[in-house]
Amino acid sequence: MFAWALAIAAAFFLGGIWAWRGPIRSSRRTADYARARSEFHRNREHLEARFCQLAASSGKPRGLRWTNCDFENDVTYARDRRTDGLSAFVAVTVAFEAIVGGPMEDVEAVGNLRAATAVFGWHNHHWQTEGRVVFNLNPEETVAHFRDALVPVKVDVR
Repeated sequence: MFAWALAIAAAFFLGGIWAWRGPIRSSRRTADYARARSEFHRNREHLEARFCQLAASSGKPRGLRWTNCDFENDVTYARDRRTDGLSAFVAVTVAFEAIVGGPMEDVEAVGNLRAATAVFGWHNHHWQTEGRVVFNLNPEETVAHFRDALVPVKVDVR
């Protein structure tokens, strides 16, 4: 009889923990996102420089050399549906020049500025970038385009 009472009490206890897990996780996630946002803005200059270095050395687009990359002020955040990882997206305007002897050398449109989105990831409490860029989409369009994998995140602007 005591074993049954103990099992029922344990079931209620575990059920209570499970029921509160959602709000606790949500509260913790909100605090983590606020900390991540603050950290992004604190290290933004370094992150942008690292992004430019990596993106320019990627060899993409083929036959073009990055000559300039201007960042907009606004940041759009989203989380990965599968891993819950946070990403930051910033609109950029990129200028290129053709590499001499490359396939783009005679293309007139090479000098046109290109709109794109720079991608940053929050990993182990640090922002990182791999120089990933999404051309022809602004940050909101990028998140919408990858809506099967990403969920927009509203981060308090305090």
